[in-house]
Amino acid sequence: MHAQSLDAPRAYSGVRTRRMLSFVFDYTMVLLLSVPAAIIIFVLGILSLGLAWGLYAFLLPLIAILYLAFTMGGEKQATPGMRMAGIRVARLDGGRVDPPLAVLHGVLFWAANAVLTPFILLIGLFTPRKQLLHDLLLGTVIVRDREGL
Repeated sequence: MHAQSLDAPRAYSGVRTRRMLSFVFDYTMVLLLSVPAAIIIFVLGILSLGLAWGLYAFLLPLIAILYLAFTMGGEKQATPGMRMAGIRVARLDGGRVDPPLAVLHGVLFWAANAVLTPFILLIGLFTPRKQLLHDLLLGTVIVRDREGL
């Protein structure tokens, strides 16, 4: 996407709602993906006399990081929830979002959410491109990928 098209108001029409819907879908997927991993850790815990059960502390963050790295940091620049909602992430400098940037995007979202709680969404009301705090810090923006919904 060219820099000029990132200034078009149509690129941001309905993005906030679509972003929230994609969030719910994506983190439902992360929870579903954690079930088989939790079963594996349970079995490993039995075999290791409980030592492997300490992996439960890392389970959800690890699955979420891998999910973001391979989806948002992938070819389509969007998670499955974002694709369903017709949005994708773009860099303001025109480059591609690589897996480390996608992971950092997610980590900064959760860090900002831990501090600002739901107030993180208020920032999007006052930015022209409907960016949230982590988008502003990373030079990214969420744009419509196609018409729909």
